[in-house]
Amino acid sequence: MSISDELTRARKASGRTQQALAAAAGLSRMTVQRFEAGEVDPRVSTLQEMARALGMEWMLVPRALRPDVEAFLRSNGRILGQPAGTDAPPSVVQTLLKGQP
Repeated sequence: MSISDELTRARKASGRTQQALAAAAGLSRMTVQRFEAGEVDPRVSTLQEMARALGMEWMLVPRALRPDVEAFLRSNGRILGQPAGTDAPPSVVQTLLKGQP
């Protein structure tokens, strides 16, 4: 999935319009529309502002590790073999999120 696809999916999942995302990111609605339509190749700073406005962070991952990182994130941070259920210890993700404001 491309960065464009990921940001478009995140915008739609958040229920935001292109106009709302543009306002939150300090961009024009036309910039967001053209980006999502694949008509422009935006600067990295534009992508970063869109991601920030959607509550996302950039993370560079070596290509060879991407499947493992995605699987880890999909599992909600549970380590392979870690028990599930209400008696299970908190996942790595749950532990990290507790420290967030």
